[in-house]
Amino acid sequence: MLLFRWAILFLLLGAGVSFAFYVGTRDRRYLRWGWAVLKWTLLAAFGFFTVLILERLA
Repeated sequence: MLLFRWAILFLLLGAGVSFAFYVGTRDRRYLRWGWAVLKWTLLAAFGFFTVLILERLA
């Protein structure tokens, strides 16, 4: 569980760094990369926490 939380944190930081690179360079590949990382990180986090909630209910 702790490992998954750290992975989410590092992926969110990676997306933030990618957005910062986009602001600094105006290279759109950093923007695409940042959105992709953010989208999949949030999707995985929602899935993970859904499983935790369902386990607690059962």
